[in-house]
Amino acid sequence: MGANDLNTQYEIGVIGAGNAAEGIVVGLLRNSVLLDDRIIASDPSEKRRELFRQRFKIAVTDDNRHVVRESYILLLAVKPQIQREVIAGFADLVREDHVIVSIMAGVSTTAIEEQLGHIKARVVRVMPNLPVHVGAGMAGVHPGRHARESDLLRAQRIFDAGGKSVHIESEEAMDAVTAVSGTGPAYFYFFTEAIIHAGMKAGLSPQHAALLAKQSCLGAGRMMIEMNEPPNVLREKVTSPGGTTAAAMEAMRQSKVFDNIVEAVLAAYRRSQELGSQNDPAK
Repeated sequence: MGANDLNTQYEIGVIGAGNAAEGIVVGLLRNSVLLDDRIIASDPSEKRRELFRQRFKIAVTDDNRHVVRESYILLLAVKPQIQREVIAGFADLVREDHVIVSIMAGVSTTAIEEQLGHIKARVVRVMPNLPVHVGAGMAGVHPGRHARESDLLRAQRIFDAGGKSVHIESEEAMDAVTAVSGTGPAYFYFFTEAIIHAGMKAGLSPQHAALLAKQSCLGAGRMMIEMNEPPNVLREKVTSPGGTTAAAMEAMRQSKVFDNIVEAVLAAYRRSQELGSQNDPAK
């Protein structure tokens, strides 16, 4: 990723070796953005540390302060509920040369900057999603007020390694990013669950129903991206008057499936706003 401003042993120090951080490290190593000896991860769980050590062959520790001292980019990936306690444990070691990349949902760049008030902390907030594990992730990236253009680009390179990223100029819009893409995979999983269940009710074996539904979901997603056509246009191409797709669409219209999906996404949006207020006392 290029030379860093600090004379540190590691390019990236991961604080919180959870599932999200695991997917990010997968992308970095799979695409050779970094070598394994340039990454260190800390976590209080011995099980998680051992998983990262064995799977990625990277350095691991339970000492967050060691990670901060020896890393240039700090990837904050702890649960939002404990972030204040965690940051307080190493805040005095953070320097203006550090780049702080946070994937903590609902925690604003301002909230992190205030906890590191002794410096002008260079914070970049990111909302990734689960498909980063298979190189198909989507991340919204917002730079804090002291972050440099180079910090934004470094953060985007980290998340582009696991899929795609987009620069979000307004931090308020990060709640919408959370609702659409951060939570988004769960909507598709849920919809696929329903299709599998319907296939079984129609007489398919669980294995065949699952294969048919999952591959259809994959194919539909790829068509939306690779053909660059709006989803409504592609849907209309599949829908013949009086055909089976038309019958399914009519049933969903009568059940207000579209409206219910919209309301579900907005519920996630409102919850993200609520979490932000809880994690940022200034709001």
